[in-house]
Amino acid sequence: MPGKKILMLCGEFTEEYEIYVYQQAMEAVGHTVHVVCPDKKAGDVIATSLHDFEGHQTYTEKMGHYALINKTFSEVRLEEYDAVYAAGGRGPEYIRTDKRVQAMVRHFHETKKPIFTICHGVQILIAVDGVVRGKKVAALGACEPEVTLAGGTYIDLSPTEAYVDGTMVSAKGWTALAAFIRECLKVLGTEIRHSGDVSEKAA
Repeated sequence: MPGKKILMLCGEFTEEYEIYVYQQAMEAVGHTVHVVCPDKKAGDVIATSLHDFEGHQTYTEKMGHYALINKTFSEVRLEEYDAVYAAGGRGPEYIRTDKRVQAMVRHFHETKKPIFTICHGVQILIAVDGVVRGKKVAALGACEPEVTLAGGTYIDLSPTEAYVDGTMVSAKGWTALAAFIRECLKVLGTEIRHSGDVSEKAA
């Protein structure tokens, strides 16, 4: 099966792990991930953030590494992509107001292509009417009211689980990336097979 093309929607201070871990895992199995940000060109970088729970009432935020944009935003041709991924962190709260980003999400919704969302990424989806309506969606707990008001059902998962509703895959945050990536791969039709251990291959 040929690799799929995934469009990753990011903004400044998107969660670092949700960019790097996801992109590298998908590329490791032969998929192409284009990381885009409004008004950024291929070769530009964006700042990322690191969120964690350290005993306060809400999460803390620290600077992450800079992430490379590998596709010019204005050159995106939506028909070329098999799925869209809304990464979380701070980025979603402002790129969701961009009409061009909304149009991108609407395309994947209307063409029934897979939509993947983690953490605050759901904020991008709820900015487009109908995308989460009738869907069961996981996200950071702080996004529950928005999911409900948009007509979705918020699923309160453990921090290491992912949820699948049709071709929509969602999770609470970066601690669920292993499960989230696994379910995204299934939706994309990717099979990973293990054929014996190292000792058997050596023999």
